[in-house]
Amino acid sequence: MVALVSTVAYLGLEARSVEVQVQLAPGVPAFNVVGLGDKAVAESRERVRAAVAAMGLALPPKRITVNLSPADLPKEGSHYDLPIALGLLGAMGVVDAETLADYVVVGELGLDGRIAPCAGVLLAALYAAGVGKGLVCPAAQGAEAAWAGSVEVIAAPDLLSLLNHFKGHGLLAAPQPGEVDAADHGPDLRQVRGQETAKRALEIAAAGGHNLLMVGPPGAGKSLLASCLPGILPPLDSAEALEVSMVASVAGTLQGGRLTRARPFRAPHHSASMAALVGGGLKVKPGEVSLAHLGVLFLDELPEFQRAVLDSLRQPLETGTVSVARANAHVTFPARVQLVAAMNPCRCGHLGDAALACSRAPKCAADYQAKVSGPLLDRIDLHVDVQPVSAMDLVLPPPAEGSAEVAARVAAARAVQTARYADTPARTNAQAEGPVLDGWSVPDAPGRALLAQAAEAMRLSARGYTRVLRVARTIADLAGADAVGRLHVAEALSYRRQAPRA
Repeated sequence: MVALVSTVAYLGLEARSVEVQVQLAPGVPAFNVVGLGDKAVAESRERVRAAVAAMGLALPPKRITVNLSPADLPKEGSHYDLPIALGLLGAMGVVDAETLADYVVVGELGLDGRIAPCAGVLLAALYAAGVGKGLVCPAAQGAEAAWAGSVEVIAAPDLLSLLNHFKGHGLLAAPQPGEVDAADHGPDLRQVRGQETAKRALEIAAAGGHNLLMVGPPGAGKSLLASCLPGILPPLDSAEALEVSMVASVAGTLQGGRLTRARPFRAPHHSASMAALVGGGLKVKPGEVSLAHLGVLFLDELPEFQRAVLDSLRQPLETGTVSVARANAHVTFPARVQLVAAMNPCRCGHLGDAALACSRAPKCAADYQAKVSGPLLDRIDLHVDVQPVSAMDLVLPPPAEGSAEVAARVAAARAVQTARYADTPARTNAQAEGPVLDGWSVPDAPGRALLAQAAEAMRLSARGYTRVLRVARTIADLAGADAVGRLHVAEALSYRRQAPRA
């Protein structure tokens, strides 16, 4: 007899259909799992054997063969335990095999029969809803699966409870969607003393989703400014929150099915490897740039990152996706992030202070800044020099304007962009391109003349020219202007890094 159970394999944020085929055949007793599974899949037979024994059942003295079809699709993870166990019980006649055909099943088994959490349950629930089936998952992740909408979710704490549910002896209650966490906005901009230019650049970056680089000495407030950014960004809408949660689900970091409307803020240490930053590894997982999808990726001490690691960000910053290529699979993760970086002007950090600068200045600054490649810097829209905070600034009372006031202006500018790009793939000015950009961001005659002159004098690349237009459009949105004017272009140019002359 052959029993069939549906489950899924994960390739990035895509759930691929996998059919678990379990056959009991006469012959020497054996338990084999085939179908290009990894080590965790191969070990599932021992967990299944122990879980079935924990219910007081013995495996039949037959040749048990489990095939994970399609056989040429790589299978990774422990979520195949439960579908294998149910397929085996279906082949043994313990549970109705026809009932199992109506569900997609995921879950890891403990040796005592408990169903443990596993990564990717939200993706599996969305897949089940798309194919018109129900979902069987661990009880701890029922709230996560319930976010998929109109899909029947059976969230079981253990294998015995699940069997009783299928037999009608003890029905399991349908789980409710998890709670939506209140946003944690972090520090308030009122804590930042001085730094008016940097705060203005931070507001522009938040309003248009632009990348930002802050360069200044130690203790000037660069990290504090970056940590204030979540507090002025608009919350995620429902569709964006689901996108972010899908990434967290496949990474295994979505706890208790709790969703959040706060935009992600990731700040990896400068010792992070390429796989940690952009994704990859032996079992391909999303990296920091994907975990920050639709949020902020903050890289402090930018030149201290390995150069190859930094350059691996060039493609994600341009396309909004990460493609991890392996010999047996190509996996794509979303990576639409806002990059915020901070760095010292040189290794000692005191390039502009003759009393504190090292004896190698200014050569040490050129060597230090050369660790960051030009193509990566060209993808950063706003470059700001953060000056040291004076004693006078520190003794002054806190500024009257804080994060709430700035967030209101940012929200108004974002609302204008949402309406403007409603029928396009773009969400913010930073993503506008082609005819969409030309239709809304072409400056007036004085602005075009200034931009043409500056492009020649500053030796702007085509990418740099486009990014100046995007920033100018955001500045105009903050000012409530319909057209981009000369003043908006001039301010956008002031934040642009000039190419070094030969």
